[in-house]
Amino acid sequence: MIASTAFFLAYEHLQGNIHSIAIGNHLGNRPKKIPVSGPQQPLTILVMGSDTRAGANGVGIGGQTPGLSDTTIMLHISANRKFAYGVSLPRDAMVQRPTCDKKGGGTDPGGLTQFNAAYAIGGPLCTVRTVEQLTGIHIDHFVVIDFVGFRNMVDAIHGVTVCIPEAINDPTGNINMPAGTYKVSGEQALNYVRERYGVGDGSDIGRMKRQQTFVAAMIKKVMSAGTLANPIRLYSFLDALTKSIALDSGFKSLGQLTSLGSSLKNIGLDNIKFITVPWQPYPPDINRVEWKPEAAQLWDRIKHDKPLGGRFDDDVVKASTTTPGTKSPGSGSKGTTTEQQAAIAHQNGLCS
Repeated sequence: MIASTAFFLAYEHLQGNIHSIAIGNHLGNRPKKIPVSGPQQPLTILVMGSDTRAGANGVGIGGQTPGLSDTTIMLHISANRKFAYGVSLPRDAMVQRPTCDKKGGGTDPGGLTQFNAAYAIGGPLCTVRTVEQLTGIHIDHFVVIDFVGFRNMVDAIHGVTVCIPEAINDPTGNINMPAGTYKVSGEQALNYVRERYGVGDGSDIGRMKRQQTFVAAMIKKVMSAGTLANPIRLYSFLDALTKSIALDSGFKSLGQLTSLGSSLKNIGLDNIKFITVPWQPYPPDINRVEWKPEAAQLWDRIKHDKPLGGRFDDDVVKASTTTPGTKSPGSGSKGTTTEQQAAIAHQNGLCS
Protein backbone atom coordinates (compact mmCIF):
# COMPACT_ATOMS: atom_id res chain seq x y z
CA MET A 1 0.00 0.00 0.00
CA ILE A 2 2.78 2.43 0.93
CA ALA A 3 4.71 1.56 -2.23
CA SER A 4 1.60 2.06 -4.39
CA THR A 5 0.90 5.43 -2.80
CA ALA A 6 4.51 6.54 -3.28
CA PHE A 7 4.42 5.50 -6.94
CA PHE A 8 1.14 7.36 -7.50
CA LEU A 9 2.46 10.53 -5.88
CA ALA A 10 5.70 10.37 -7.85
CA TYR A 11 3.79 9.85 -11.11
CA GLU A 12 1.44 12.75 -10.36
CA HIS A 13 4.39 15.00 -9.50
CA LEU A 14 6.19 14.21 -12.75
CA GLN A 15 3.00 14.62 -14.78
CA GLY A 16 2.41 17.97 -13.11
CA ASN A 17 5.85 19.18 -14.22
CA ILE A 18 4.98 18.86 -17.90
CA HIS A 19 3.89 21.97 -19.80
CA SER A 20 2.04 21.79 -23.09
CA ILE A 21 1.64 24.12 -26.07
CA ALA A 22 -1.61 24.08 -28.02
CA ILE A 23 -1.16 23.81 -31.80
CA GLY A 24 -4.53 25.23 -32.84
CA ASN A 25 -4.51 26.45 -36.45
CA HIS A 26 -0.98 27.85 -36.31
CA LEU A 27 0.54 25.23 -38.63
CA GLY A 28 -1.77 25.86 -41.60
CA ASN A 29 -1.98 23.26 -44.39
CA ARG A 30 0.20 20.42 -43.20
CA PRO A 31 1.89 17.61 -45.18
CA LYS A 32 0.05 14.29 -45.05
CA LYS A 33 1.74 11.20 -43.64
CA ILE A 34 2.56 8.48 -46.16
CA PRO A 35 1.14 5.09 -45.04
CA VAL A 36 3.84 2.52 -44.25
CA SER A 37 3.70 -1.07 -43.08
CA GLY A 38 4.64 -1.86 -39.50
CA PRO A 39 3.25 -2.99 -36.19
CA GLN A 40 3.08 0.68 -35.13
CA GLN A 41 3.15 4.06 -36.82
CA PRO A 42 6.52 5.72 -37.38
CA LEU A 43 7.08 8.85 -35.33
CA THR A 44 8.84 12.04 -36.40
CA ILE A 45 9.48 14.40 -33.50
CA LEU A 46 11.04 17.84 -33.77
CA VAL A 47 13.33 18.54 -30.80
CA MET A 48 14.28 22.17 -30.18
CA GLY A 49 16.78 23.46 -27.64
CA SER A 50 15.75 26.85 -26.28
CA ASP A 51 18.63 28.98 -25.00
CA THR A 52 17.77 32.23 -23.22
CA ARG A 53 21.08 32.53 -21.30
CA ALA A 54 18.94 34.20 -18.64
CA GLY A 55 19.81 31.89 -15.77
CA ALA A 56 16.32 30.47 -15.36
CA ASN A 57 14.14 28.06 -17.25
CA GLY A 58 13.19 29.65 -20.54
CA VAL A 59 10.49 27.36 -21.84
CA GLY A 60 7.42 29.50 -22.35
CA ILE A 61 3.91 28.28 -22.86
CA GLY A 62 1.30 29.11 -25.48
CA GLY A 63 3.68 30.54 -28.06
CA GLN A 64 5.36 32.91 -25.60
CA THR A 65 8.68 31.07 -25.61
CA PRO A 66 11.57 33.58 -25.36
CA GLY A 67 15.12 33.22 -26.63
CA LEU A 68 16.48 31.41 -29.65
CA SER A 69 16.49 27.81 -30.79
CA ASP A 70 20.20 27.06 -30.85
CA THR A 71 19.56 23.37 -31.54
CA THR A 72 16.98 21.70 -33.77
CA ILE A 73 16.94 17.94 -34.36
CA MET A 74 14.37 15.99 -36.36
CA LEU A 75 14.10 12.60 -34.65
CA HIS A 76 12.60 9.76 -36.70
CA ILE A 77 11.59 6.47 -35.03
CA SER A 78 10.72 3.60 -37.38
CA ALA A 79 7.36 1.83 -37.47
CA ASN A 80 9.00 -1.51 -36.62
CA ARG A 81 10.94 0.17 -33.78
CA LYS A 82 14.20 -1.26 -35.11
CA PHE A 83 16.00 1.99 -35.92
CA ALA A 84 15.94 5.69 -35.10
CA TYR A 85 17.94 8.63 -36.30
CA GLY A 86 18.15 12.32 -35.53
CA VAL A 87 18.90 14.92 -38.21
CA SER A 88 20.46 18.17 -37.01
CA LEU A 89 19.29 21.32 -38.82
CA PRO A 90 21.87 24.15 -38.78
CA ARG A 91 20.63 27.32 -37.13
CA ASP A 92 22.68 29.42 -39.60
CA ALA A 93 21.16 27.85 -42.74
CA MET A 94 19.46 30.26 -45.13
CA VAL A 95 15.95 29.03 -45.97
CA GLN A 96 12.69 30.26 -47.48
CA ARG A 97 10.53 30.52 -44.39
CA PRO A 98 6.74 30.43 -44.80
CA THR A 99 4.34 32.91 -43.21
CA CYS A 100 4.05 32.44 -39.46
CA ASP A 101 1.89 33.68 -36.61
CA LYS A 102 4.07 35.93 -34.47
CA LYS A 103 4.42 35.71 -30.73
CA GLY A 104 2.14 38.35 -29.27
CA GLY A 105 -0.15 38.47 -32.33
CA GLY A 106 0.00 39.31 -36.00
CA THR A 107 1.52 37.50 -38.95
CA ASP A 108 5.05 37.55 -40.34
CA PRO A 109 5.26 37.23 -44.15
CA GLY A 110 8.31 34.96 -44.14
CA GLY A 111 10.86 34.91 -46.96
CA LEU A 112 14.59 34.23 -47.24
CA THR A 113 16.05 34.22 -43.76
CA GLN A 114 18.25 32.34 -41.31
CA PHE A 115 16.58 29.14 -40.08
CA ASN A 116 16.52 29.96 -36.38
CA ALA A 117 14.75 33.25 -37.03
CA ALA A 118 11.55 31.18 -37.15
CA TYR A 119 11.84 30.45 -33.43
CA ALA A 120 12.58 34.07 -32.55
CA ILE A 121 9.53 35.22 -34.53
CA GLY A 122 6.92 32.61 -33.70
CA GLY A 123 8.40 30.19 -31.18
CA PRO A 124 8.24 26.40 -31.65
CA LEU A 125 5.06 26.51 -33.73
CA CYS A 126 6.72 28.67 -36.39
CA THR A 127 9.74 26.34 -36.38
CA VAL A 128 7.53 23.28 -36.86
CA ARG A 129 5.63 25.01 -39.68
CA THR A 130 8.92 26.00 -41.32
CA VAL A 131 10.32 22.46 -41.18
CA GLU A 132 7.10 20.92 -42.49
CA GLN A 133 6.91 23.32 -45.42
CA LEU A 134 10.59 22.95 -46.32
CA THR A 135 10.73 19.14 -46.08
CA GLY A 136 7.19 17.95 -46.82
CA ILE A 137 7.41 15.79 -43.67
CA HIS A 138 4.52 15.68 -41.21
CA ILE A 139 5.86 16.37 -37.72
CA ASP A 140 3.94 14.14 -35.30
CA HIS A 141 5.07 15.87 -32.14
CA PHE A 142 7.51 18.49 -30.91
CA VAL A 143 9.58 18.95 -27.76
CA VAL A 144 11.22 22.14 -26.51
CA ILE A 145 14.10 21.56 -24.07
CA ASP A 146 15.33 24.41 -21.94
CA PHE A 147 19.13 24.49 -22.02
CA VAL A 148 19.36 25.79 -18.46
CA GLY A 149 17.22 22.89 -17.22
CA PHE A 150 19.43 20.59 -19.29
CA ARG A 151 22.23 20.98 -16.75
CA ASN A 152 20.01 19.47 -14.04
CA MET A 153 19.43 16.45 -16.27
CA VAL A 154 23.19 15.92 -16.55
CA ASP A 155 23.65 16.27 -12.79
CA ALA A 156 20.84 13.75 -12.20
CA ILE A 157 22.83 11.05 -14.03
CA HIS A 158 26.03 12.08 -12.21
CA GLY A 159 27.72 13.70 -15.20
CA VAL A 160 28.94 12.68 -18.65
CA THR A 161 32.54 12.12 -19.75
CA VAL A 162 33.84 14.34 -22.57
CA CYS A 163 37.07 14.53 -24.54
CA ILE A 164 38.31 18.02 -25.41
CA PRO A 165 41.34 18.08 -27.75
CA GLU A 166 42.46 21.63 -26.88
CA ALA A 167 41.71 23.92 -23.94
CA ILE A 168 38.66 26.14 -24.44
CA ASN A 169 39.18 29.77 -23.47
CA ASP A 170 36.28 31.91 -24.61
CA PRO A 171 36.23 35.35 -22.92
CA THR A 172 33.00 36.30 -24.73
CA GLY A 173 30.99 33.45 -23.24
CA ASN A 174 33.19 33.27 -20.12
CA ILE A 175 33.74 29.58 -20.84
CA ASN A 176 37.01 27.93 -19.83
CA MET A 177 37.53 24.17 -20.01
CA PRO A 178 40.87 22.32 -19.89
CA ALA A 179 41.92 19.86 -22.55
CA GLY A 180 41.63 16.16 -21.79
CA THR A 181 39.13 13.43 -21.06
CA TYR A 182 37.08 13.93 -17.91
CA LYS A 183 33.56 13.88 -16.50
CA VAL A 184 31.64 17.16 -16.67
CA SER A 185 28.87 18.28 -14.33
CA GLY A 186 25.69 19.98 -15.48
CA GLU A 187 27.09 23.52 -15.65
CA GLN A 188 30.20 22.37 -17.52
CA ALA A 189 28.04 20.26 -19.85
CA LEU A 190 25.88 23.28 -20.59
CA ASN A 191 28.99 25.27 -21.48
CA TYR A 192 30.21 22.42 -23.69
CA VAL A 193 27.06 22.12 -25.79
CA ARG A 194 26.70 25.91 -26.04
CA GLU A 195 30.31 26.70 -26.91
CA ARG A 196 31.10 27.65 -30.48
CA TYR A 197 33.87 30.20 -30.90
CA GLY A 198 36.51 28.85 -28.54
CA VAL A 199 36.78 25.36 -30.02
CA GLY A 200 37.32 23.81 -33.45
CA ASP A 201 36.81 26.15 -36.38
CA GLY A 202 34.17 28.17 -34.56
CA SER A 203 31.37 27.02 -36.86
CA ASP A 204 27.82 26.07 -36.00
CA ILE A 205 28.39 22.78 -37.83
CA GLY A 206 31.19 21.83 -35.44
CA ARG A 207 29.03 22.71 -32.45
CA MET A 208 26.24 20.47 -33.80
CA LYS A 209 28.68 17.56 -34.12
CA ARG A 210 29.73 18.03 -30.50
CA GLN A 211 26.10 18.26 -29.42
CA GLN A 212 25.31 15.04 -31.29
CA THR A 213 28.07 13.13 -29.55
CA PHE A 214 27.06 14.53 -26.16
CA VAL A 215 23.36 13.69 -26.60
CA ALA A 216 24.31 10.21 -27.82
CA ALA A 217 26.37 9.65 -24.68
CA MET A 218 23.55 10.96 -22.48
CA ILE A 219 21.15 8.47 -24.07
CA LYS A 220 23.65 5.70 -23.40
CA LYS A 221 24.07 6.79 -19.77
CA VAL A 222 20.30 7.06 -19.17
CA MET A 223 19.70 3.62 -20.69
CA SER A 224 22.49 2.02 -18.72
CA ALA A 225 21.75 -0.22 -15.77
CA GLY A 226 23.33 2.38 -13.51
CA THR A 227 20.46 4.76 -14.21
CA LEU A 228 17.49 2.51 -15.00
CA ALA A 229 18.18 0.18 -12.06
CA ASN A 230 18.61 3.04 -9.60
CA PRO A 231 15.13 4.37 -8.65
CA ILE A 232 16.46 7.52 -7.01
CA ARG A 233 18.73 8.44 -9.92
CA LEU A 234 16.01 7.61 -12.48
CA TYR A 235 13.43 9.70 -10.62
CA SER A 236 15.88 12.61 -10.36
CA PHE A 237 16.50 12.46 -14.09
CA LEU A 238 12.78 12.29 -14.93
CA ASP A 239 12.08 15.15 -12.54
CA ALA A 240 14.74 17.32 -14.20
CA LEU A 241 13.54 16.28 -17.67
CA THR A 242 9.87 17.00 -17.11
CA LYS A 243 10.66 20.38 -15.52
CA SER A 244 12.77 21.35 -18.53
CA ILE A 245 10.47 20.55 -21.45
CA ALA A 246 7.37 21.83 -23.16
CA LEU A 247 5.44 19.52 -25.48
CA ASP A 248 2.68 19.85 -28.02
CA SER A 249 -0.74 19.32 -26.50
CA GLY A 250 -1.11 15.91 -28.17
CA PHE A 251 2.05 14.59 -26.53
CA LYS A 252 1.80 15.82 -22.98
CA SER A 253 1.32 12.69 -20.92
CA LEU A 254 4.07 11.01 -18.93
CA GLY A 255 2.84 7.67 -20.26
CA GLN A 256 3.59 8.75 -23.84
CA LEU A 257 7.08 9.89 -22.86
CA THR A 258 7.70 6.59 -21.07
CA SER A 259 6.53 4.68 -24.14
CA LEU A 260 8.91 6.69 -26.30
CA GLY A 261 11.78 5.91 -23.95
CA SER A 262 10.92 2.21 -24.04
CA SER A 263 10.91 2.30 -27.84
CA LEU A 264 14.43 3.74 -27.93
CA LYS A 265 15.63 1.23 -25.35
CA ASN A 266 14.30 -1.68 -27.43
CA ILE A 267 15.85 -0.33 -30.62
CA GLY A 268 19.34 -0.65 -29.17
CA LEU A 269 22.07 1.95 -28.90
CA ASP A 270 23.86 0.89 -32.09
CA ASN A 271 20.73 1.62 -34.13
CA ILE A 272 20.19 5.13 -32.76
CA LYS A 273 22.16 7.48 -35.00
CA PHE A 274 22.67 11.22 -35.48
CA ILE A 275 23.59 13.04 -38.68
CA THR A 276 23.56 16.59 -40.04
CA VAL A 277 21.43 17.55 -43.03
CA PRO A 278 23.64 17.76 -46.17
CA TRP A 279 24.85 21.35 -46.37
CA GLN A 280 27.17 23.63 -48.28
CA PRO A 281 28.43 27.21 -47.85
CA TYR A 282 25.92 29.91 -48.76
CA PRO A 283 27.61 31.84 -51.64
CA PRO A 284 26.40 35.37 -50.75
CA ASP A 285 27.63 35.07 -47.13
CA ILE A 286 30.47 32.78 -46.04
CA ASN A 287 29.16 32.93 -42.45
CA ARG A 288 25.95 31.13 -43.49
CA VAL A 289 25.17 27.75 -45.02
CA GLU A 290 22.37 26.26 -47.14
CA TRP A 291 20.94 22.75 -47.53
CA LYS A 292 22.31 20.76 -50.43
CA PRO A 293 19.90 19.40 -53.07
CA GLU A 294 20.68 15.90 -51.69
CA ALA A 295 18.67 16.82 -48.60
CA ALA A 296 15.56 15.99 -50.64
CA GLN A 297 16.69 12.34 -50.71
CA LEU A 298 16.96 12.35 -46.92
CA TRP A 299 13.45 13.79 -46.51
CA ASP A 300 12.15 11.09 -48.86
CA ARG A 301 13.70 8.36 -46.71
CA ILE A 302 12.02 9.79 -43.62
CA LYS A 303 8.64 10.08 -45.36
CA HIS A 304 8.81 6.43 -46.42
CA ASP A 305 10.24 5.24 -43.09
CA LYS A 306 13.51 3.96 -44.53
CA PRO A 307 16.87 3.54 -42.72
CA LEU A 308 19.52 6.12 -43.51
CA GLY A 309 21.47 3.86 -45.86
CA GLY A 310 23.84 4.92 -48.63
CA ARG A 311 25.71 8.18 -48.27
CA PHE A 312 23.68 9.23 -45.25
CA ASP A 313 25.23 6.41 -43.22
CA ASP A 314 28.76 7.56 -43.99
CA ASP A 315 29.17 10.17 -41.27
CA VAL A 316 27.01 9.27 -38.28
CA VAL A 317 27.29 9.51 -34.53
CA LYS A 318 25.85 6.48 -32.74
CA ALA A 319 24.28 6.36 -29.31
CA SER A 320 26.67 3.48 -28.64
CA THR A 321 29.57 5.94 -28.76
CA THR A 322 31.58 6.08 -25.56
CA THR A 323 32.91 9.59 -24.99
CA PRO A 324 31.60 12.91 -26.36
CA GLY A 325 34.33 14.56 -28.33
CA THR A 326 35.63 11.35 -29.88
CA LYS A 327 34.78 10.03 -33.31
CA SER A 328 32.71 6.88 -32.91
CA PRO A 329 33.60 3.75 -34.94
CA GLY A 330 32.30 4.04 -38.47
CA SER A 331 31.66 7.77 -38.17
CA GLY A 332 34.23 8.81 -40.75
CA SER A 333 33.22 9.26 -44.39
CA LYS A 334 34.03 6.33 -46.63
CA GLY A 335 37.32 6.62 -48.46
CA THR A 336 38.91 9.09 -46.05
CA THR A 337 42.32 8.35 -44.61
CA THR A 338 43.12 8.28 -40.91
CA GLU A 339 44.86 11.64 -41.28
CA GLN A 340 41.83 13.15 -43.02
CA GLN A 341 39.48 11.83 -40.34
CA ALA A 342 41.73 13.32 -37.65
CA ALA A 343 41.67 16.68 -39.45
CA ILE A 344 37.85 16.59 -39.68
CA ALA A 345 37.61 15.72 -35.99
CA HIS A 346 39.92 18.63 -35.08
CA GLN A 347 37.90 21.00 -37.26
CA ASN A 348 34.78 20.04 -35.33
CA GLY A 349 36.46 20.30 -31.93
CA LEU A 350 36.45 16.54 -31.43
CA CYS A 351 39.18 14.17 -30.28
CA SER A 352 40.14 11.82 -33.10
